[in-house]
Amino acid sequence: MPPELQKRSPDEIKKLKPFLDAWVEKIERTEYIDDDPILFMHAFNQKEDQLLAGFFAATMAWGRRDIVIRKVRDFLNRMDNRPTDFIVNFSDRDAERFEGFKHRTFKPIDMKWLVKILQTILSQYGSFEDFWASCHKNASENERPLMSVFHEQFFAQHPEAPQRTRKHVSNADKKSSCKRLYLFLRWALRNNSPVDLGLMNFMPQSELMIPLDVHVARQARALGLLSRTYNDWWAVQELTEALRLLDPQDPAKYDYALFGLGINQDEIPEKFIKNPIVLD
Repeated sequence: MPPELQKRSPDEIKKLKPFLDAWVEKIERTEYIDDDPILFMHAFNQKEDQLLAGFFAATMAWGRRDIVIRKVRDFLNRMDNRPTDFIVNFSDRDAERFEGFKHRTFKPIDMKWLVKILQTILSQYGSFEDFWASCHKNASENERPLMSVFHEQFFAQHPEAPQRTRKHVSNADKKSSCKRLYLFLRWALRNNSPVDLGLMNFMPQSELMIPLDVHVARQARALGLLSRTYNDWWAVQELTEALRLLDPQDPAKYDYALFGLGINQDEIPEKFIKNPIVLD
């Protein structure tokens, strides 16, 4: 990555709006669902099942999408494809269902503790959305990043959960980009979308941050939307602030545009390239 990257001025960023809006329209279509882990939210009819399946799908969204889909399907099959019932009625002996499961650094012990924590959340708060709402209220009142509070409160349900499992849920206090948590919130909060479901409304979609992965960051730097060279929490803030200039009510929709450009790397017209595209 170049040591210094050029950043567009606010007026220059606004000139990208027609180009990026066209890419959002091109990518954000129902056909997108079948090849993306969000398909597991669409596979269920009950809101709680959709949210819980989506949370696992987003939490495991690490690596190639086809592999992620295969691993999430395997995990949900082990829950009899009834995530809410399985989690609510979970006992330690049910952890045998997870034996042999592996995805990246996820192991059976991690899946056991994630399920146990979600079980306590559903028992204490009544629903997953009510837990998110409590975290959002806490974060707002204390002027803290939502994902710092979410991580803290999530593991406060079971402080004995192993350290290795904690690493699978991002924490903005650790300067993580929190990509997978904001991916889940994009799926669950954005409304009037042919892809995202708009199931929760505990906060406005204007507060969503961009789910920053390496492909989105690469295109954002090429376009001059992002000057920070590390994909961390500060980069998320910088890029989201730039995208809010294009649509202050729905900045996260541009995740589709940057994703689309990422899989069509020769599609950025030369006039829009601010920095060379550097492949990792």
